[in-house]
Amino acid sequence: MQDRDFALNPAQAEQQQVSGVLRNTYGLLALTLGFSALVAYVSQQLRLPAPNLLVLFGGFYGLLILTTKLRNSAWGLLSTFALTGFLGYTLGPILNRYLGMANGGELIASALGMTALAFLSLSAYALTTRKDMSFLSGFITVGAVVLMVGVVASIFLPISGLHLVLSGGFVLFSSAVILYQTSAIIHGGERNYILATISLYVSIYNMFISLLQILGVVSSND
Repeated sequence: MQDRDFALNPAQAEQQQVSGVLRNTYGLLALTLGFSALVAYVSQQLRLPAPNLLVLFGGFYGLLILTTKLRNSAWGLLSTFALTGFLGYTLGPILNRYLGMANGGELIASALGMTALAFLSLSAYALTTRKDMSFLSGFITVGAVVLMVGVVASIFLPISGLHLVLSGGFVLFSSAVILYQTSAIIHGGERNYILATISLYVSIYNMFISLLQILGVVSSND
């Protein structure tokens, strides 16, 4: 009986650790999404200018690297909110551009609803089936490189339809990251809730922007 109890304890401890990481991740994710939405609203109301590419990439990657370095300290929480707040600020000008369209409000609401539904569905699938999604790591690595090259190409080469293709690619890429990250928490591949939160937040952000772009293009063609 004692041997059996000893065998069960590590499993129970592992399950408690997984539950703790999931709880902390989704709690912090909810807070950062709310904070980001608030910053986006202020940015939209004040009609703040969109950051140029240098500021956008410098701010994002700079804060991302800082958050990664501080992930094991309380300062990591502060940098997490700085990163998500910065991305919230970048949403303001984008929202104003779509609100200038005749059906802009409907497009934003539709993109937001589709993003929420996709995230909840993907997360629920990973949590309920508990399948190991580590096989997606290769797709995510290759996808990140391909999308980055595509983004750079879209800046310098006016290729028709490239933005739409990239938007669709980002939706698929973000979906894969959500499945992979959730599975990593469940199966012990991710034990830092700050990094897990950032990964999920960026996926949600990219998915929302991409769906908004797709809906905008479809709407303009009607």
